[in-house]
Amino acid sequence: QVQLVESGGGLVPPGGSLRLSCAASGSIASINRMGWFRQAQGEQRELVARIRLNGSTTYADSVKGRFAISGDTAENKLTLKMVTLQMTNLKIEDTAVYYCHAGGIQRPDGLWRPLDVWGQGTLVTVSS
Repeated sequence: QVQLVESGGGLVPPGGSLRLSCAASGSIASINRMGWFRQAQGEQRELVARIRLNGSTTYADSVKGRFAISGDTAENKLTLKMVTLQMTNLKIEDTAVYYCHAGGIQRPDGLWRPLDVWGQGTLVTVSS
């Protein structure tokens, strides 16, 4: 099974910066998209930013111009293996648990199967 390990997060004052990283490991997989979602208390989980294997990116309107997503691919260029979210000019409303997500296909038992996996989440708190 593919697993995602997240790092980063923490407490930062308004206007500050943080970087979140997420690395994939485990069974053979072709990850064609990785991204970050967030869930504030009492709210639904929402897409923050996503990057695809071809390098295309998607951002939520609320973070455009402040957040930047980047991804690393394997040497064979057939799968993403890591994604980083650089967050700048953080606002109080960015406070949430941030979750890494990966999608594509994997081969845990010799057969190719859909891949849809989440990280455990990391808390980002923006507060003075």
